[in-house]
Amino acid sequence: MNFDSQIIFFFSALGAFNGFILAIYFAIIAEKKKFSNYFLALLLLVLSIRIIKSVFYFFNPELSGVFIQIGLSACILIGPFLYLYLKSQTSQKTKAWTVHVLPYLIGITILGISYPYIEHRPIWSRYIVRGIYLQWLVYVVLSFKYVKPLFKIAIEKKDRLKSIDIWLLSIFSGVSVIWFAYNIASYTSYIVGALSFSFVLYLIVLLFVFRNKKEVTFFEEKEKYKNSKIDAETVALIATRIKRFKEQDLYLNPKMTLANTAKELNISKHQLSQFLNNNLNKSFSVFINELRIEKAKELLQATNQYTIEGIGYECGFNSKSTFHTTFKKVTGQTPSDYQKSLAK
Repeated sequence: MNFDSQIIFFFSALGAFNGFILAIYFAIIAEKKKFSNYFLALLLLVLSIRIIKSVFYFFNPELSGVFIQIGLSACILIGPFLYLYLKSQTSQKTKAWTVHVLPYLIGITILGISYPYIEHRPIWSRYIVRGIYLQWLVYVVLSFKYVKPLFKIAIEKKDRLKSIDIWLLSIFSGVSVIWFAYNIASYTSYIVGALSFSFVLYLIVLLFVFRNKKEVTFFEEKEKYKNSKIDAETVALIATRIKRFKEQDLYLNPKMTLANTAKELNISKHQLSQFLNNNLNKSFSVFINELRIEKAKELLQATNQYTIEGIGYECGFNSKSTFHTTFKKVTGQTPSDYQKSLAK
């Protein structure tokens, strides 16, 4: 193996190795565990299995057929785990997740036993692998509906994307790029898929490492004030002022920021942020959006004066897509579904 090949092997294999490490992190170590983290961990795991197979096969064409079959079979779960992860991040129920996993797992197992790769390589190359990549593409298309509003926000630039939104866009785009890389491999090089995984993985990680966000690290809220507390008298004062802030509906101002709110309450930004984190366990954006959604629910129940889009603007949202996305995250329903449920 010459020096150039060694470099390619190093970077492609390193991406797969780090994929395994991140899978373990999100499944076991990550703080504030969410069920969605398991879908992310499994997504990274099956991607890493597929990538490591590509790396070793590229540099050793005599690789065991069993290892090749396992690597190809793992691809059948990439699409479902991408779909389930993005769906779970929109606060939707994923109790039926087995429907998207078990049939494919059982199916590929039966195919593997009936037509082992070692003895039926042409069948795998011509039919099974193509079917797997088609299924992967179908799930990428299905997953798009969960990030479509985020793409719209990014394009229109009406609102600043949150870190969790950027993370979800990165995951979706990354898996799509890897699918594309594998499908053009016959025109470029078989190792392109593995290298694209390494490139995408490091790009996403670097994006969050160098993104100077105070409120998020890998889409989890930091416990910024864990070791400091506001005295009871100040807490009571801030609580009283926040109550008045709510009663006056000041949160409906679409330009209301942490700084503006602190000014209205006659306290510092640090005190407000600390109060929200310590006493309400919320970031400012979650706090203000929950108030707006509660107001939107009141308007949806009480009046037909506004359209759903009009209610969103009335409650301080700058775009229809942001209103729908936020409403769904908070309530688990779209505004129209919520309104329909009231009529039942």
